[in-house]
Amino acid sequence: MEAESEPYVRLTTLRQLHKVVAELNTARSLADTLQTVADGVINGLGFELAAVNLVRPDGDLVVAAVAGSAGAEALMAGRVGSRDSWERRLSMGERWGTLCFVPYTDGWVLDDDDVPQWHTAGPDPSFNGDWHPRDRLFAPMHTSPDGKGELLGVISVDRPRNGRRPNSWSVEALQMYAFQSAIAISNSRLRANMQRALVRLEREQQALRASEESFRQAFEYAPSGMAVAEMGGDQHGRLLRTNDALCRLLGRPASAMRRYSFSDLVHPEDIGTLLRTSAEGGRAELRLARRDGSYIWVSLRNSVVADTADGPRFLLTHVEDIEERKRHELQLAHRASHDALTGLPNSAELRARLSARLCGRAPGDAADAYAVSAAVFAGVGDPTAYPAEGLEPYEGLEGMERSVGGALPYDHHVHTVAPSDGPADDGSKGLAVLFCDLDGFKSINDRFGHHTGDAVLIEVARRLTSGVRDGDTVARLGGDEFVVLADGLGTADAQDLAVRLRNAIIPPIRVDGRAVRVGASFGISWAGCGMTAEEVLQSADQRMYVEKRSRAKANRRAG
Repeated sequence: MEAESEPYVRLTTLRQLHKVVAELNTARSLADTLQTVADGVINGLGFELAAVNLVRPDGDLVVAAVAGSAGAEALMAGRVGSRDSWERRLSMGERWGTLCFVPYTDGWVLDDDDVPQWHTAGPDPSFNGDWHPRDRLFAPMHTSPDGKGELLGVISVDRPRNGRRPNSWSVEALQMYAFQSAIAISNSRLRANMQRALVRLEREQQALRASEESFRQAFEYAPSGMAVAEMGGDQHGRLLRTNDALCRLLGRPASAMRRYSFSDLVHPEDIGTLLRTSAEGGRAELRLARRDGSYIWVSLRNSVVADTADGPRFLLTHVEDIEERKRHELQLAHRASHDALTGLPNSAELRARLSARLCGRAPGDAADAYAVSAAVFAGVGDPTAYPAEGLEPYEGLEGMERSVGGALPYDHHVHTVAPSDGPADDGSKGLAVLFCDLDGFKSINDRFGHHTGDAVLIEVARRLTSGVRDGDTVARLGGDEFVVLADGLGTADAQDLAVRLRNAIIPPIRVDGRAVRVGASFGISWAGCGMTAEEVLQSADQRMYVEKRSRAKANRRAG
């Protein structure tokens, strides 16, 4: 049960992490950003207490934000710890990636240093792995994810809600969050500098040249990509100026960048996202083309800049590299939706794909007949798309708008319809659901061990995947149960597919020099709108057991 729930826990953690990371960029000032960092640890990472220690210009660290305890905030906020004491702390204990964990057995030597700290009374741990009240966990915020960049500050966390020391999944989430927090703090400082430069450009007419120089330096030496583009007119969106960071990010010289606009560089699938981004305060995450033809994920944030008080306006775009975060998100999402052993879609992903093809309204309803009739009347529909036998166009819909220009109750959903249930194949096609249960697998597992059983499951998954079309889905429900989704099949087609897959599974499977065999029982069901995913799978499961009982025992090939 725990293994089956792990993908859901991971997906929940990913969603919470994505939410608190997104909130980091909504703060309007550095102080708001620091408090948002502390609040995010409490709201999204499963700790009850967090403090953000920010590096000051003199190198010491000041407690800039506290979340989770009013008493801790009153005691610690605004207090300073020396850089030497902090470096001593970060060099002690255990290294968890970029994190530093100092267990209570080692941390007693830190009780009397000058770093502000807060401890709550509590009993010693009862079990190995429990969190001790004097355990310490620090998440340094560096400007690079490998922990080798400039140190901007340290997040101190305490009191995990589950009372346990963080597992590897929580450690990875905290590392990612610390790096995203460092980016948010850097960006907040950059935004503050940019805002001050913009105010000077608008209000200090006498110091215009000095303001432009300040803007130039902030633009040119910004750690993230920056671009100025034309706004309005025939050349709207054309890049006028780019900084070195953006040129390096895209692998293009500044002279070449001036020939493009962002619409020329954006991935074709993301052009809609770019067009929906508002000019004033708009933000979007999309992919931009590099010179070598590859694409990189970036975050675009726009603002409008006036050249002079009454002069033309330009679009200032801040381009932030989020490739690493997107890669982690995709990896985490894949782990949450796929079986760790076989790499196939797991039960949750199977149900999601199946549910996406189904709706609660069965084809043949009056509203569907109306939608089909209207579409055919307009010359764009196929009267066979919705098998509403016996219904004339508009039958039962008197009084509803029939004009082509009127509002049609058509939701653009292509209904999934099951083929006829009769004994003869009438040629209709549908979404076949093949439920596969291996015969003889338990005996292999019992005789030769889980290593051999896992190898058999991996090979069966490979054979099933090789036996279907590219657009079909092969998923593992768990144990020795698999499900195949194959669209566009008739009754005879589905039966032929089941025979082919069974024959593909039967040949011996060699594991560590030993040949073992399993058989397979298939149950075929049909998905159709008006059914739920659970109903479809239960139907296929029941038919599989009927087929398993009806087949002669001699026909099942076991190890």
